[in-house]
Amino acid sequence: MKKKSKKIVVTGAAGFIGLHLSQALLERGWRVIGIDSMNDYYDPRIKRKRLALLKKNAAFRFYKVNIARYAAVEKILKTEKPDEIVHLAAQAGVRHSLSDPWSYLESNELGTLNIFEAAKRLAFSRVLFASSSSVYGTNTKSPMSEDDRTDSPMSIYAATKKANEALAHSYHHLYGIECIGLRFFTVYGTWGRPDMALFKFAKNILIGAPIDVYNRGRMLRSFTHVSDIVAGILGILAKPSRGRYKLYNLGGAETIPLLEFIGQIERATGKKAVRRLLPMQSGDVRESVADWSKARADFGFTPAIGIEAGISEFVDWFRENERFLLSLREPRQ
Repeated sequence: MKKKSKKIVVTGAAGFIGLHLSQALLERGWRVIGIDSMNDYYDPRIKRKRLALLKKNAAFRFYKVNIARYAAVEKILKTEKPDEIVHLAAQAGVRHSLSDPWSYLESNELGTLNIFEAAKRLAFSRVLFASSSSVYGTNTKSPMSEDDRTDSPMSIYAATKKANEALAHSYHHLYGIECIGLRFFTVYGTWGRPDMALFKFAKNILIGAPIDVYNRGRMLRSFTHVSDIVAGILGILAKPSRGRYKLYNLGGAETIPLLEFIGQIERATGKKAVRRLLPMQSGDVRESVADWSKARADFGFTPAIGIEAGISEFVDWFRENERFLLSLREPRQ
């Protein structure tokens, strides 16, 4: 008898990481239930493009739903009865959180509460959820470990991610749900958000516009290719639920200064950047360097994609889709 394929709910399925995770799951024979509000923080046309890619597979089903609406979330989970939940949906962007904090509280905190509450009421054993390296805030220890303090976030976005980790611990402690939080470090790759550094830098370098380089480029980042993030999530899903509360750093194969990152884009495009050197951006941090040894020990996480290969892939993709990508409106500030 043919084995029944597993079913998974992915919130934020029309997002950057949501697309790549959903594609990988579909390729492995999962049935994927995507949820996304399709909000207009950045041009929703790129979200529709991502969705179109997913809808080519008959094993993908989509619900346009705001996860801040509890009844809608519970109805989907009751109807679909998935085996797993991966919660990626969130209002992204550090700078925008300074001008519209309400959207972050609604999507990131209320939305996450609704996912955990529905998991409790419907007796799901596990929820994987996206956190962020931003939770490390003013922590100056490098590399950053899951055991480091995270009680001094430097942006409202970071504060909502830290709140989600605390909320997850409460649901684990009270109801025994396995809650696995994933702290993503500076993720990049094809179909990325237009507000992300690689997208903005590549776009402006290709058209000859200046790029904004904050803190005069004196930044250090664990740049993480999206395929390595996906591999990490798949590694956890391959393990049975054990009723744990656990946080993991998922960081990249290489940690390099921002100026070297820009240099790699210049080499990939064959063009020099016009650099506009600026002070540190409010809410940003100088270093974001991942210690991912716990993820390696627990589920074999080992990032494989280096900066040069990852940026080259992105630039090739950008050029293939240049007319569409250059037509996208600027993200909200």
